[in-house]
Amino acid sequence: MKITFDFDCTPAEAREFFGLPDVRPMQAKVMEEIEKRVMAQLDSVSPESVLRSWMSFAPDQLQSMFKNMMSYSGIGKTGG
Repeated sequence: MKITFDFDCTPAEAREFFGLPDVRPMQAKVMEEIEKRVMAQLDSVSPESVLRSWMSFAPDQLQSMFKNMMSYSGIGKTGG
């Protein structure tokens, strides 16, 4: 014997029926905290701040850093 039930309910009603907690308030708070942290760190990756941190190196260190980046990417290689 096989019995099939079809339930027409919303996710909130299903959670309540099975006794599961409503985690929407917790998710909202977590997303709020993530947004705050992302916005706080956004300034550190702005082009101005990146360039400012690069210019804090001595000129020979900056040139060496760019040379290493180009050699890793394959741009500075010459081949035949």
